[in-house]
Amino acid sequence: MSNMLLGFKPTHPGEVLKDEIDYRGISQSRLAKQMGISYNILNDILNERRPITTTTAMMFEAALDVPADSLMNLQLKYNIQMAKNDTQFISRLAEIRKLAGIL
Repeated sequence: MSNMLLGFKPTHPGEVLKDEIDYRGISQSRLAKQMGISYNILNDILNERRPITTTTAMMFEAALDVPADSLMNLQLKYNIQMAKNDTQFISRLAEIRKLAGIL
C-alpha cells in the first residue's frame, strides 16, 4: 500500500545482486565464504531484509566487479524512497517545516 503513494517500488541493491549471482550461477554460500561474511548476512541483503553498507558494497565490487558506488547509490535512493513512503515520518517532516517557518 505504501508503495502506491509514488507508483513504484524502489529497487533495493540486494535485488540487483541476487539477479547477478543467479545469472552467474554462484551459490550464496560460496559467495559468502569468498567475501568473508556469514551466509545469513548475505541472504538478508539479497532478500532485501538488510541494507548494504560501504564495506559490503566494496566487498561485492571485489567479488563480482559490480561498482560499489552504484550499489551505494541504489541503497541511498531506496532509503529515501522508503522514507518518503513512511506517512509518520512525512508528518514529522511537515511539523519540522512548520516550526522552521516560525524562526
